[in-house]
Amino acid sequence: MGVFRIRAVVWNPHEVERRADVELLVDTGSTYTVLPHDLLKSLKVSIMRTVKLRLADNRVVERPLGEVGIEIGGLRATATPVLFGDENIYLLGSVSMEQLGLAPDPVEKRLNPVEALLMKFQQTVG
Repeated sequence: MGVFRIRAVVWNPHEVERRADVELLVDTGSTYTVLPHDLLKSLKVSIMRTVKLRLADNRVVERPLGEVGIEIGGLRATATPVLFGDENIYLLGSVSMEQLGLAPDPVEKRLNPVEALLMKFQQTVG
């Protein structure tokens, strides 16, 4: 599946005045949203636990997991899981997309509300 970038706002759900505008890579291969460790620390996002992940190259790594609020195109999720990643890693995960009710359209390079996709599917089937 193709990848593309979108604009979002993220914040610490426990300190909503701390916000950051980010550009996220949309790639449905990632379960969790990933943001740079330094950015999450600047937002004072707490580490809740660590999780083990299998990467595309089959390596297993452990990463800290926290939560952020996220807004994309006026849709908000007040608490979505986020991994503390390496520098310059800005990735939107499928859990966050599901919480926002959005699905990727790699052809048009945008996120669509799930309802719009269902309506389009019904028009083509019915």
